[in-house]
Amino acid sequence: MWSLTKATILTLTSTYFLLTTFAFPNSDPLETQQTRDVNSLRARNIVSDSSAIQGSYDFIIVGGGLAGLVLASRLSEDSNHTILVLEAGESGDANITQINTPADTYYDSLVGSEYDYAYQTAQQTGCSNRNISWPRGKVLGGSSAINGMYLVRPNEPEINAIHSINPNDTDEFWTWDSYYAAMKKSETFGAPSADIAAEAGIQYNAASYGSSGPIHWSYPGETFNLVGNWTPSLATLGVPINPDPASGDNSGAYITTSSINPSNWTRSYSRSGYIDPLPPRSNLDILPSATVTNIVWKSGTSGNLTATGVQWASSSTAATQTVNANKEVILAAGTIGTAQLLQLSGVGPSKYLQAAGVDVQLDLPGVGQRLQDHISGSLIYGTNAETAGDEHAAGVATAEFLSYINSATAYVNLTTLLGSDSASALISSAQAEVDSSASSLLPLGDSTVAAGYKAMYDTITNQFYSSNSGQIELLLSITSTSVLIQAAIQHPLSVGEMYITSDSVFNYPYLNPNYLVHDADLTILREGFKMARLISQASPISAYLTGETTPGSSVSTDDEWDSWIQGAVGTEYHPTGTCAMLPLELGGVVSPSLLVYGTSNVRVADASVYPFELSSHLGAPTYGLAEQASTIIRDYWNGVSTNPNATTTSSSSSSSSTSGSQESKNNGAFPTFAFGSRGIVCATIACLAGCMMVF
Repeated sequence: MWSLTKATILTLTSTYFLLTTFAFPNSDPLETQQTRDVNSLRARNIVSDSSAIQGSYDFIIVGGGLAGLVLASRLSEDSNHTILVLEAGESGDANITQINTPADTYYDSLVGSEYDYAYQTAQQTGCSNRNISWPRGKVLGGSSAINGMYLVRPNEPEINAIHSINPNDTDEFWTWDSYYAAMKKSETFGAPSADIAAEAGIQYNAASYGSSGPIHWSYPGETFNLVGNWTPSLATLGVPINPDPASGDNSGAYITTSSINPSNWTRSYSRSGYIDPLPPRSNLDILPSATVTNIVWKSGTSGNLTATGVQWASSSTAATQTVNANKEVILAAGTIGTAQLLQLSGVGPSKYLQAAGVDVQLDLPGVGQRLQDHISGSLIYGTNAETAGDEHAAGVATAEFLSYINSATAYVNLTTLLGSDSASALISSAQAEVDSSASSLLPLGDSTVAAGYKAMYDTITNQFYSSNSGQIELLLSITSTSVLIQAAIQHPLSVGEMYITSDSVFNYPYLNPNYLVHDADLTILREGFKMARLISQASPISAYLTGETTPGSSVSTDDEWDSWIQGAVGTEYHPTGTCAMLPLELGGVVSPSLLVYGTSNVRVADASVYPFELSSHLGAPTYGLAEQASTIIRDYWNGVSTNPNATTTSSSSSSSSTSGSQESKNNGAFPTFAFGSRGIVCATIACLAGCMMVF
């Protein structure tokens, strides 16, 4: 099969060479090379010259990150629709090796570079008044291009709780069954080799994953003995080994999947999965280095705003340009960027907009409210075992080794963490504090925002706390010459807010997640670190650890733990909540169709819409959210009235969708367009190469 495919590609490549070499014999060589460079970008639908974009598009996607590029790929499957993506960051081509190499997320990180927004929070009273660093990806692919590549699915009760808290979700887009199908649509699972599985103790159920999606879910090409000691050590502490964490119950201990393409041991992220395999699509343009400054509204639409387009600029000193939207503006700029842009466009809490000098178009109090994040820290141990950090220090640079990233994890429920009696006492205490917490954590003073917080709070304390849902995530890190055992809180009751302080998108907003202000959060995180210490003392992993260096024996009482935690912890990089999918009377920002309340054609499709934190990393669920958003939007404009992923559907469709149904069967990667002879050859080569990469 390979020899036939290889011969076919070589034949097609030779044909393309003949066409490009001899079709234009009088071309200037430099001009020909420049044309090829532009065509190389064009083959990925990335526009290198902003003057080449059109004056209007059907859909304008603000943000070319994880969700934005999923939307771009899926919406452009319908050749009757035109799509523009505006991404503030660069394409990433100049640093593509760093992006593609999984281990470089530790050893040559792009955090702190021009590909990182490098936000900082306000001083956190629950963290010794420190400003906490908040890296966020500023490049095509967004944070999926620079993150730690964990792929952990959320729990079925969490997704069903989103559905329950949104009674208008009549099409059941946000039930577990529907959402699970959307997540699987984005995935191609790759099993580990027998040797890797045996050494690392990996268990999995391949049927729980997708098999033909753009993002690879797999395991590193090299592993270490320490990893294989993780799950049996947790089991001695009452944390069971979970052989199937991807089917709706992610509790327990396991080696999770990562976003690695096992065919070449590279990072699999939204650009490499959803955009790079595409042939040229005449209906899709992706423009990097284009920061959207505000949404343009149709005059006279106060109370039911209609977006006519957006304005954007290449820098804070560049002139703004306007591009029109014929159908929708879709915000996918992330938890910070999306809420910031809505506020800059006059949609948000009027109190904060007026203070920033922005004309209020729509007083929507929930925009920027209930900001929340997972917070984490590390216990550090010496070791007599080999670590990935040791191999890196020794200069090992094989592709298999450079695919090694941390992936040993565990999600621990409240009863296992605290014991039955202490868990019940914490639940009762927390439930009694709901009103005082709403008052102290939400200074905006809006009753609907407070009502939404109380609904979220009740969901956590009445459902999640007493369920099998993980309240603490524990992780093993061996990418330095030490061993780190990390703990992170999963369902914080501490929430805060973000808001603009000027009328410029180039000035960062005020960010205050109110880390650890709620007593229950500090208690749960403290007990998480105590369990992390118990892991270090548990067999078999204890045989490979030579002593705790941080925080060490000077920390043992609750007060000592609390003091150390407040001075040591930081973000787990999962902010959410600022554009929550909640009813309007609960301070919601978007409906279950992701439409911003009070607007007719502005949607939000990114991690900002989760009304509460999920007990997982946010990459996997956000791929599912973006897939679901694409379905919602395509269904609306193509005349499909119901959710194809729900248990009961109808099959009405519009003839205006010229390529959608067939492309859905093929992951939307390779539609048919009229290219001419060279384009046909390019598309065929791309199709064959893409198939080999995926399968």
